[in-house]
Amino acid sequence: MQSFRYRPQPRIGEICRLALLALVLCLLAVPAVAQPDDEAFADLVRQLNADSFPAKSAAAAAVAESGHPRAEPVLRALSESRLFFRIRGGDVVIARETEDGYALTDPVTGEPAGEATRYEIRRVVINNAIRGEIQDLLAVAGLNSPEPATREAAVDRLLSNLSREATNLIRAAIEDEPVATIRETMAVALALSRLEAEDPAVRLEAVGALEGALQDRVRNRLRDVAEQDPDPAVQRRAAEVLTSIENERAWWGLAEQVFFGLSMGSVLMLAAFGLAITFGVMGVINMAHGELIMIGAYTTYVVQQLMPNHIDASILVAIPAAFLVAGAFGVAIERGVIRFLYGRPLETLLATFGLSLVLQQLVRTVFSPLNRQVNTPSWMSGSLELNPVFTLTLNRLYVIAFALAVFFVLIAVFKRTTLGLRVRAVSQNRAMARAVGVSSARVDALTFGLGAGVAGLAGVALSQLTNVGPNLGQGYIIDSFLVVVFGGVGNLWGTLVGGLTLGVLNKFLEPQTGAVLAKVLVLMFIILFIQKRPQGLFPQRGRAAAEG
Repeated sequence: MQSFRYRPQPRIGEICRLALLALVLCLLAVPAVAQPDDEAFADLVRQLNADSFPAKSAAAAAVAESGHPRAEPVLRALSESRLFFRIRGGDVVIARETEDGYALTDPVTGEPAGEATRYEIRRVVINNAIRGEIQDLLAVAGLNSPEPATREAAVDRLLSNLSREATNLIRAAIEDEPVATIRETMAVALALSRLEAEDPAVRLEAVGALEGALQDRVRNRLRDVAEQDPDPAVQRRAAEVLTSIENERAWWGLAEQVFFGLSMGSVLMLAAFGLAITFGVMGVINMAHGELIMIGAYTTYVVQQLMPNHIDASILVAIPAAFLVAGAFGVAIERGVIRFLYGRPLETLLATFGLSLVLQQLVRTVFSPLNRQVNTPSWMSGSLELNPVFTLTLNRLYVIAFALAVFFVLIAVFKRTTLGLRVRAVSQNRAMARAVGVSSARVDALTFGLGAGVAGLAGVALSQLTNVGPNLGQGYIIDSFLVVVFGGVGNLWGTLVGGLTLGVLNKFLEPQTGAVLAKVLVLMFIILFIQKRPQGLFPQRGRAAAEG
């Protein structure tokens, strides 16, 4: 007969106590494992404050190889001269300058570590060589970043200093890289590394893989291969690829010149639109036109001062504000001075020149003679990189788009509105317009105000490209007259073509002759042009008929 021995069963309370004990032991075990890692990392961080630069360099490499999650912030702080040590005790800390001294951060934990005065801490000194080594170490770490921009910057950095370790990391990462442009740069890096192979066939294949790569590093390396490679076939192939790369770079350089010329032409176009309107309709040579541009730029500055926490939106407020403020100045100038001088061009020129001096002094009195900086909104900052040798800056792209938008709005105003109809009637035949009931005096005032308002818009655009100062408009008044004369007085299409043409022409001449001689050559070109075609590219047919 089978016998059963009594075995006491653990009670539920005992099981819970055992589980709680196991949990406590586990919790205690975690810091018991992590603490040595933190201590070892803290020791490496302390070595960054070694007495010699070689020791600091070795410590930086050890920090990078530690795999500690705080390694990257510590190296970045060291590279940016934000790593300090306490004079008493020698502990290394990350410091951020405040009004009262420094706010400290523990480099190991990332937790706040109190505050210190400048008498209590000293900066960990490194040289440029160590700073470069740290950038390489950060680039290696950046290959695994989830941010595409960080990975791209890391690959670009490694491309300039391609070590064997970096090549192995790129080879391991290229398969999993989801962004095509970064993958292409990685492929270029691997091809550059294969140029060091002993097998001529591998080097020849690597040279072929570099065809179309526009990076400076590729061009320089291919130049060396074309001159020094022991295999003649590799030399010839490198020379061919180098020639094709140079040709492609030249074309992209040409495109860059055109882009900068178009952006400069857009500014000239904006500055000349207002002048084309006033000069074309009323025949008034307004020498204060540059100061109306300046008023628009200062309006942008004032709007930003009123909206310091909304810089991104301030430009949208500044555009109508600049138009209204400059337009109001224009109406006041027309009603207060110019309407008494119609038919006397010399007196008008002298009077508006005097007004330009008055407006400059007014701005100096209100804002001081010093230049003022207008912040660029974040959505206008940065650039659009199409390839390693061609980059479009966003602020210039927006200026080109803004100039074209102003142009089409003006065309719509002149073609689709009653004001535009009356302006065209007065400009083509003033006597006939008066005979049919058009108030030419009112049209003159509104037209001058419109031209001044458009000059204010030009000031908004200029404020995004340069500093704002009392002499801002002086640099554009002569160019604006050249654009109007070249394009055809009073013709917006002529102003568009003239502004863009002279802008591109200037940009192509400046690298060859210098800025001053380029302007002289453009002026000679305009003089010769108007000898053959006095009415400009697009003559105002109505005005010509009236004058005839």
